[in-house]
Amino acid sequence: MNLHVALRPERRTRARARLRRACAADRAAPASGQIERLHAALAGPDLPPRTRALLASGRAKKLRKLVEEATEVALDAQRGDRGGVVRESADLLYHLAVVWHDAGIDPHEVWTEMARRAWRLGLAEKLPKAPKGVRRSAALATDPHLAPGDLP
Repeated sequence: MNLHVALRPERRTRARARLRRACAADRAAPASGQIERLHAALAGPDLPPRTRALLASGRAKKLRKLVEEATEVALDAQRGDRGGVVRESADLLYHLAVVWHDAGIDPHEVWTEMARRAWRLGLAEKLPKAPKGVRRSAALATDPHLAPGDLP
């Protein structure tokens, strides 16, 4: 948003000050902390109008936005647009936090799952495929010492 066009001079000054404070706080927080802060803010009363409208929309729209941002990341990566990948990744993480909020998922649940995968697989990567007829999560749950090559 162009602050110069959208706001009167005294509001522009306050908006710039808020933006500087928010940016300084974001730079100081680790990435997971920023996502947690965003997720917590989604439950608060002081939301920007666009976020408020998105939260009031149905789950289908939230999911469409998530897919749209993931696609934009992929397209920018294909074009070699590093800055675009960074910007669209930030949008993707925002929409992911919105989907988590909508589904009642706390970011700590995701970090716990990633830690579990790192412990079991050596890296918080995508789980290996399970044998036909066996759910992947069930196969991993039965043997905590499975290595990535243990499941085809």
